[in-house]
Amino acid sequence: MLIGDLLRDSAARLPDKLAVIAGDTRLTYADLDQAANRIANAMNAGGIGPGAAAAIVATNTAAYPQVYFGAARSGAMLAHMSVRSTAADLAYMLGKTSARIVFAGAGQIDLVRQVRADLPDLGTVVAMDGPAGAGEVTLADWSRGAPESPPAVSLDPAAPYGITFTGGTTGVPKAVVATHQGRVWSAHIAARDFALSEDDVMVCTTPLFHVAGLTSWFQTGITLGCTMHLLEHWDIDDLMVAVEVGCTAAFMVPTQMVAVLNHPETASRLGNLRYVNFGGAPMSPTVLARLVDGFPHIAWEEHYGQSEAGPIAVRPADFNGTKAASVGRGFEGQELATLDEDGKALPTGQVGEIATRGPHVFLEYLGDPKQTAIAKTADGWLRTGDVGYLDDEGFLFLVDRSKDMMICGGENVYPAEVEHALYQHPAVKECAVFGIPDEKWGEVPAAHVVLADSAQAEAAELIDHCAELIPRHKRPRLVKFVDNLPKTAIGKIQKNVIRDPYWEGEERTI
Repeated sequence: MLIGDLLRDSAARLPDKLAVIAGDTRLTYADLDQAANRIANAMNAGGIGPGAAAAIVATNTAAYPQVYFGAARSGAMLAHMSVRSTAADLAYMLGKTSARIVFAGAGQIDLVRQVRADLPDLGTVVAMDGPAGAGEVTLADWSRGAPESPPAVSLDPAAPYGITFTGGTTGVPKAVVATHQGRVWSAHIAARDFALSEDDVMVCTTPLFHVAGLTSWFQTGITLGCTMHLLEHWDIDDLMVAVEVGCTAAFMVPTQMVAVLNHPETASRLGNLRYVNFGGAPMSPTVLARLVDGFPHIAWEEHYGQSEAGPIAVRPADFNGTKAASVGRGFEGQELATLDEDGKALPTGQVGEIATRGPHVFLEYLGDPKQTAIAKTADGWLRTGDVGYLDDEGFLFLVDRSKDMMICGGENVYPAEVEHALYQHPAVKECAVFGIPDEKWGEVPAAHVVLADSAQAEAAELIDHCAELIPRHKRPRLVKFVDNLPKTAIGKIQKNVIRDPYWEGEERTI
């Protein structure tokens, strides 16, 4: 199958059902299907098809899924770019992909204008959600008159169809090239194994330019034939309004779940919400237990994945008690293992690098064969860069990101373990643990902490609290209280942004 077939099949089955709600815009499945065809035919008429690259930089508006499925049907490779990009970021990504056309949202088109002159490959700028400037065209004008019938282009399921950029929490993002068959596979396994049904109205709280929001959530909903309610930006009050008007299922990252836990009105306003799928970053079992206790009517289901593979494992809500520290079992049809430094599979219970193999694995990092060879082994394993172990029931336990691991006096210390201890203190609302240089031990744990509203705590109190719960050498040596933690557009905490100032003039070996 092709990506465009996911929409085609649902539109054939449910043509009059609402597919997308975005602000004041409502699109049925037939509307979305026809709009995607118009965009695909307009792209092909402009010479943009198989082998060509396109780009999109926009928030979650009704135009985004139209462009997504339209580009997929055209045969072009669509690159999804963060709305938080600086001009330098955007110029780098557009140059990296050699995009010939860019679809820009109303809030992002000025950024495109800043870099356009320096991008010789970029020919057309399409204003998705607002007026067009000189040398630009609105989406409506650009696609007007294009046929609403399927485009007459032959596509290979093994061909690349899209690019997402890695989250950027550890450095320069890499351009992850995915194929039709890889992402179609991911849509079908998620539709099969997530606790969703065609009757759900799914709210999209995370950006569609990120693989979690696009592949794991939005695309899965379209495959099932659900109604997708797009939030243009994350806002907890907007989430509650969406639930009050009928949304029954949501995807969240842990920082959004912390916001749910700490908002005074969520208990009374989330009554319609029956299911939350979460992932994107390690989840504290302590925070999860509070959510399960506070919102017993909601099924909290975790899934683990990444840009290079889409969904990798899922933990159903039934295991929130017995396997709360796990991210679940691998999806059927995909292999899951932990590897040693030589790439050999480790026995049950031994910590190693998490690896996965199967049709879901990405094709390559665009223009970066060296990094591709590091990530993909000769026998097909994707080395995720995460560290963990499998238990005797096949559940995967994520220890931490390998790049976040600290080596303190020769001992490996993982921030997630320290963060879990911190979250067990009632004054801690959010925290981030990372390594800072130390003359004696090489590096030691430090923590930036956001306190709960009206809560008070001393640094020494939190350090002693950790020392009572985890081995003493893993306790943070520095605790700094902050008002907020820097996050990516999807809500992942940017530890590199916090950590880097502490390492100025020092060399970190990891």
